[in-house]
Amino acid sequence: MPRRAYRILPQEQGYNPFSNWILDFGGFPGRWEITRSAEETTGESLGMRFEIETAMGDAPPLHIHPHAEESYQVLSGVLEVNVNVEGEWQQVAAGETHSVPAGTAHTFRNKVPVSLINVHKPALEFERFFRRFHTLVTEQGVTLPPKNFKSAVLLGMLFSDHEQEVVSVKPPQMAMRALAMLGRLLRYRLPD
Repeated sequence: MPRRAYRILPQEQGYNPFSNWILDFGGFPGRWEITRSAEETTGESLGMRFEIETAMGDAPPLHIHPHAEESYQVLSGVLEVNVNVEGEWQQVAAGETHSVPAGTAHTFRNKVPVSLINVHKPALEFERFFRRFHTLVTEQGVTLPPKNFKSAVLLGMLFSDHEQEVVSVKPPQMAMRALAMLGRLLRYRLPD
């Protein structure tokens, strides 16, 4: 979404002109701010600032971005990145960066609060993917990792709908597609 000029209203009315740039998950995975949208970069990249105050119990699923590089620039704390299926966890401390080439299986986690800049190049439809994920978490109670059947099905549907952006390795994408098919049969719907 493009940044727009807004007339600032009094705070007591609860208006925040930049609220559509903030994805606050309330706990894990924290608060994400879109710092450079796909539209602003004409599709070159999507930049986000992640503030993750809760230590992750589990990492997001091991996944691939088939057509995009992902990079992490740690501002404070320590991020751990696992690259490849048999990869070991690499610590990325404040002031350091780490890039994951397109097509490389990876995931990340943190054991302490962490603040970082996350960039996907090119932007593809990552912003839509993250906004949809945010809506699933905040409005439909989806958890990562999934703690119930509905969460698993909706995540399968989301991953299957964004295979140009992200492909699950563990669990395999075939499992995500099967969950997506089941979700369609049950008439589950993803947010727009």
